[in-house]
Amino acid sequence: MGAMGIGAWIAKLAFVGLLIAGTASGELRPKGIALFLALGVLVWFGLPYVPRGTNFVTPALALIDVALLLAVYKSDIRIT
Repeated sequence: MGAMGIGAWIAKLAFVGLLIAGTASGELRPKGIALFLALGVLVWFGLPYVPRGTNFVTPALALIDVALLLAVYKSDIRIT
């Protein structure tokens, strides 16, 4: 497993973790949960059926992760 594989796992785990965090904290309403879940499922399972779509699964899921992070925490998380 190379860097792309590790990045894909991080994007998938972050997506699931942020959905759980948003649900548990009450920051995401049911419509928001449904929206992000539908986008994630569409990217995760639907994009590989598009020609050359498998190349865009991880970047698309990472973009959804950024939007979900901003929706849950209302700002970016400081690393330092």
